[in-house]
Amino acid sequence: MIVRLSIAALLALGGMQMWAQADRRPLSSRYQADSLAPYVPSPQMVVDKMLESAQLKPGETLFDLGCGDGRIPITAAKDFKIKGVCVEISDELVKAARDNIKRQGLGGSVSVVHGNLLQVDLKPADIVTLYLLTDSNEKLKPLLETSLKSGARVVSHDFKMRGWKPDHIDTVDVNGRTHTIFVYRMPPKKD
Repeated sequence: MIVRLSIAALLALGGMQMWAQADRRPLSSRYQADSLAPYVPSPQMVVDKMLESAQLKPGETLFDLGCGDGRIPITAAKDFKIKGVCVEISDELVKAARDNIKRQGLGGSVSVVHGNLLQVDLKPADIVTLYLLTDSNEKLKPLLETSLKSGARVVSHDFKMRGWKPDHIDTVDVNGRTHTIFVYRMPPKKD
């Protein structure tokens, strides 16, 4: 009995220490209550495949919802000559994205919206990229359906949009893991 109680006490103490350590992690590594997904950066090979799959054209506008460090809009602006808009809720990641944009000299091509992606105006978007969870995609669907113009593309890394039929699906292998890229094209608007 005493041995069991001591082991339980040690486990509880260890769990509290782990929680305390976890609480000191940067915001970007925690799943925040107001966030729709944890910050998990897409590997650059996946970013490249997402942009290739989206069939970007110069002059288009790409919105990256939950942009993290801004790598998708930055790559799109550099490689495809499009306008990029980063949307991010985390103060820390907004700063990282702005720093990366400045470092790349892309201030005239890529901007950052610091706020909730469910409240952003997506009407100017030709392409929307995201790496959210399936449930988060569900919350986002009504905004995409009402805001995006006919022919706009939604490119989702690993997580489907339930009820939508993909225009096409691509995969890319990175470090022994297969990443799936779902590309959706918005249908014509009904009158």
